[in-house]
Amino acid sequence: MTPITRVAVSVFTVPTDGPESDGTLEWTSTTIVVVEVAAGGASGLGYTYGHKATATLIADLLTPIVRDRDAMDVVGAWFAMTRGIRNQGRPGIASMAIAAMDAALWDLKARLLNVSLVTLLGRARDAVPVYGSGGFTSYSVEQLQRQLAGWVGRGITRVKMKVGRNSAADDDRVRKAREAIGRDAELFVDANGAYSCKQALAHAETFAEVGVTWFEEPVSSDDLEGLRLLRDRAPAGMDITAGEYGYDLYYFRRMLDAGAVDVLQADATRCAGITGFLQVGALCDAHNLPLSSHTASALHMHPCCALGRVRHLEHFYDHERIERLLFDGAVEPVDGMLCPDLSRTGLGLELKRADASRYAA
Repeated sequence: MTPITRVAVSVFTVPTDGPESDGTLEWTSTTIVVVEVAAGGASGLGYTYGHKATATLIADLLTPIVRDRDAMDVVGAWFAMTRGIRNQGRPGIASMAIAAMDAALWDLKARLLNVSLVTLLGRARDAVPVYGSGGFTSYSVEQLQRQLAGWVGRGITRVKMKVGRNSAADDDRVRKAREAIGRDAELFVDANGAYSCKQALAHAETFAEVGVTWFEEPVSSDDLEGLRLLRDRAPAGMDITAGEYGYDLYYFRRMLDAGAVDVLQADATRCAGITGFLQVGALCDAHNLPLSSHTASALHMHPCCALGRVRHLEHFYDHERIERLLFDGAVEPVDGMLCPDLSRTGLGLELKRADASRYAA
């Protein structure tokens, strides 16, 4: 047995490089909660993106559950944590707290075994395709075009933009995005649930005219009937997707049972960590449906390479910036692919403490 001897949690709030918004939200900073766990002379690192209250729950509730457990017993710790948060409610902050701790425990186990995390999980592929994601509704057309074209210039041939803030302007913004990236790159749009069903149906037709192949959350992800309607009536070649707000397996099962999506999304920083993400992967296998990871590319790279049905990984502008800023070892895409560095143990990330300290919350 290798008992866990120490758990530390830190909170960092990083300002955006300008005001950002999507179809339903505006923000000027992003908060990351980092967990470090130690055992057997090694230390593991995990994180989630969420309110600083997440850190309080980790320190007060999850740390006593995890401390002194065997560091090799990651799944056992996960079940103990999910039982321990029963009275707090599984969706939301509690699940995000588990996510950060679970990732740290997987990272620790791989480091104790002196292997990369994808080696520990079992590698299904050497690399995972990415899509560049940003294109915020707060951007001018010129900013939008510059960002999307920049990704294509770096060899990332799938790019996503936000829509839904101003429905009347969206069709023209999407056309301008297509002009910037050329005919060969794939263009994705994400409404973050901002449209009504009839608005989304109308936009789907005009978006299809410029080759949009991915329509994310055209309506609220809680509107399973609406998503199913969009999936049934969207133009051929356009995938309807949702799932980023899933916190437990029952949420994802309801979405799949409703036939609501062509591609399921999941976020390991929300769905109770890497353990939860792997469970969603098994659910996609059972439904013969592709899976795409949501944001936090440095965290998702290893589990995505361990799953055979993953279509791609979201390389989100805010998180890419933060992960390069705070962590050594954050991998950059090459020819539109992220490939784990097998020479680095665990997730391959090290907290840059001096750089991170200026953002301490």
